[in-house]
Amino acid sequence: MPTLREIMTPNPVTVDPQATLKEVATLMLEQDIGAVLVMDGEHPSGIITDRDIVIRAVAYGHDYGTAVTDYTTGSVFTMEADTDVQEAAREMADRQLRRLPVTDGGKVVGMVSLGDLAVRAGGNADETALQGVSQPSVDPQ
Repeated sequence: MPTLREIMTPNPVTVDPQATLKEVATLMLEQDIGAVLVMDGEHPSGIITDRDIVIRAVAYGHDYGTAVTDYTTGSVFTMEADTDVQEAAREMADRQLRRLPVTDGGKVVGMVSLGDLAVRAGGNADETALQGVSQPSVDPQ
């Protein structure tokens, strides 16, 4: 079974916490990506997706000059590059993650998406992750 290092997209696009929604959206357009890591130095402090921008900001008419940190998903879960793809797929399913930052010695070196699992992993890793991601979230309230 391959490892995350073998299927990841290396060198993920990152921004600092002061980046604006417009800057991030422009990066997404230029890089043809749907997620950007927000970095506090060497450590990911959040992740923002194209959906976050639309649902959390644009839909409410918020200013595009607002810092992305107001709209990010914090507590970024990462996995080491030498992790087996099946194990990563199970974690993605359990945590309902569509994208997984990959680290090497704690430093972010890549990103794995559901698409990467489908196209590059083989086996049923993509099905495992997708089944978990597709389950309705339980609202703790």
